[in-house]
Amino acid sequence: MEQKNGWKSMSENQLIEIEHYSKEYMDFLDASKTERTCAKEIVRLAMEQGYKDLSHYQKAGSLKAGDKVVVDHKGKAVLLFVIGEEELQKGIYVVGSHIDSPRLDLKPNPLYEEGNMAFLKTHYYGGIKKYQWGCVPLAMYGVIYTKDGQKIEICIGDKEEDPVFCVNDLLIHLSAKQMEKKASEVIEGEQLNVVFGHIPLKEEEKDAVKQNILNLLLKQYNIEEKSFLSAEIELVPAGKSRYVGLDRGLVGGYGQDDRVCTFAAMKAIFGIKTPKRTACTLFADKEEIGSTGNTGMDSLLLENVVSELVELQNEYCCLKVRRCLGSAKVLSADVNVAYDPNFPEVTDKMNVAYMGEGVCVTKYTGAGGKGGSSDANAEFLHEVISKFDEKGIVWQTGELGKVDAGGGGTIACYLARYGAEVLDCGTAVLNMHSPFELSSKLDIYMTSEAYRVFLEN
Repeated sequence: MEQKNGWKSMSENQLIEIEHYSKEYMDFLDASKTERTCAKEIVRLAMEQGYKDLSHYQKAGSLKAGDKVVVDHKGKAVLLFVIGEEELQKGIYVVGSHIDSPRLDLKPNPLYEEGNMAFLKTHYYGGIKKYQWGCVPLAMYGVIYTKDGQKIEICIGDKEEDPVFCVNDLLIHLSAKQMEKKASEVIEGEQLNVVFGHIPLKEEEKDAVKQNILNLLLKQYNIEEKSFLSAEIELVPAGKSRYVGLDRGLVGGYGQDDRVCTFAAMKAIFGIKTPKRTACTLFADKEEIGSTGNTGMDSLLLENVVSELVELQNEYCCLKVRRCLGSAKVLSADVNVAYDPNFPEVTDKMNVAYMGEGVCVTKYTGAGGKGGSSDANAEFLHEVISKFDEKGIVWQTGELGKVDAGGGGTIACYLARYGAEVLDCGTAVLNMHSPFELSSKLDIYMTSEAYRVFLEN
């Protein structure tokens, strides 16, 4: 049970692979700031790998072993399949991650002026420490409809020449009372208002700054104020991911929960040719708010797609769909906490993941008495880690903190409800849910290798 630093066992070739992988991962992270841009990037890369949209297959019997299928669900969730030699009813191997991350969403009526500045009201999405989002450069992404009904994509803040946005915080000189508040109240939800403009229109007497902003929106994008009512716009940390540390051993950037596992799963299935049983990677939305909605794992997304695949492989049969999902073997691909020497009191040193010790296998998540966890059985856990050992995967185990320290969940329980075998397995991360998360280059590489070994079944 001795802890081992995985870096010490890496060969020269593996070190070269780690460097190449981390660079690809950072490029993916920079191109995938939101669930929409992430889904778009996955589909683009899949098409380059020869994947075909599900609509390409028209009738029963058209789906054959070795076929590569991509399903783009509403631009917010994606599924990739490599069809296996056996019928789908024998079961499939699934690696499931999520592509949404904590952020600030615009309210439906966001724009106002005060103090000679224009602001946007926001509603935070997912679990965040609100004080971490003050004084951070932010980029704006999303979709909005113009006054004549044209849908356009917004992307402002990540190009060198772009302006950025920010949430203000109180200066230290006047923050005596603020510093006495609980951390959860230092900046409150209704104070997460984003600076959006400052220059007034000379001819306007009232709300001159706001009016200037509206004029710019109309001129540059053909957008009226009421366009915000149907818009879906998100604010995320601006800037690219970076190597961290003098030795460049860590990757720092926004959204690594859960795009570190997303990229690993995508790369893993790209390396699969014709497995015995069908391999699947799914990339779901809405995990950070409970997997709800029609793009989250609490929907019938997987079941609906599998039903179509069964029809295209042979002919539709409800029993075959149930057998396929009930016999599935699944890795719930999500991150776990890594040990932080600055905050050792929240983790059990004997049962926590460490940076640089490989992919983290997590038998259960949840909070308190494992609330919200699917809790993998011993048989499946043994099967997975035995295969990892056989293939030389560097792995470790970890819990999400001490028993009564807090906790959290993943999409595992939504996959387990079919009767599938499910195990949480992903990368250990520091600064989780912050604007700048950290991961080990060795761990992110080993996560993808672990998923590849699993999907090869």
